[in-house]
Amino acid sequence: MNENSHKSDALPPAIFLMGPTASGKTDLAIKLCESLPCEIISVDSALIYKGMDIGTAKPSQEELARAPHRLIDILDPAESYSVAEFRRDALNAMHEITEKGNIPLLVGGTMMYYKALIDGLSSLPASDDKIRANIEQEAENLGWQALHDELARIDPVSAERIHPNDPQRLTRALEVFRLTGKNMTELTKIKSEPVPFSVKQFTICPADRSVLHERIERRFNNMISAGFQQEVEKLRTRSDLHQDLPSIRCVGYRQMWQHLDGEYDHSEMVYRGVVATRQLAKRQLTWLRGWKNLNWLDSFSKDNLTKIVNVSNIKP
Repeated sequence: MNENSHKSDALPPAIFLMGPTASGKTDLAIKLCESLPCEIISVDSALIYKGMDIGTAKPSQEELARAPHRLIDILDPAESYSVAEFRRDALNAMHEITEKGNIPLLVGGTMMYYKALIDGLSSLPASDDKIRANIEQEAENLGWQALHDELARIDPVSAERIHPNDPQRLTRALEVFRLTGKNMTELTKIKSEPVPFSVKQFTICPADRSVLHERIERRFNNMISAGFQQEVEKLRTRSDLHQDLPSIRCVGYRQMWQHLDGEYDHSEMVYRGVVATRQLAKRQLTWLRGWKNLNWLDSFSKDNLTKIVNVSNIKP
């Protein structure tokens, strides 16, 4: 126990600032950068996309001038970005910041990204289009039940949790076996190393959840006023963008896209966008309530900066 503690203390410091959407993470992070030798790394699966600024509540140019963010605007909306790619890029950025004598400050609400850093990732192979196509052809010829029976033979644990009517997960489980000769249950036990930093973890959120709901609604309406519809209209002029891409599935973008497709009117779009954002916040809070070693901050507290400095034991 003491030996592990000493090892942890010998690692370079890092700060994780988590929280649900619209909780005030960016504002607090910028203040931290102005008080401590911190550099921000974005932990947000929407901020990675270029040309998607308003609907993602991307930091403004003024905010970025005060505190530059790494891992934003790194991808075209037509591209996808895996958790493994984020982990690689975030760790590279963390090491670069540390080598400069500064502290990595990771800020955002994509909880799966944080989990990949803290716990490591299982050694699953990248997807293979040819093998997936073969599996889908077999399903068309034999039916998904036959493929589920095959999975039950090679990986009974995965077959128990994957329903025969869940083609996406069933395809992935069979694909993994055909690529590696090992089943998913075996491979998920083999994980990459956890993040090699001494991490202090914080989450910021209003103590009253109804206040968070109000902030979400107000922010969504502000996005509309700022030209969110025009932003999505511009994306729709591209022939390579469509609703099934991860970028367009981002909260708000999906609802605006469907509105512009004529599926529902403007007021319904706003309602659905707000509801979807609140559901995202609820999922984020569910993750956070089960998170270990987490220090909670109230969005409206005046001494959040002091708390982070004290808990992190970092001198301003």
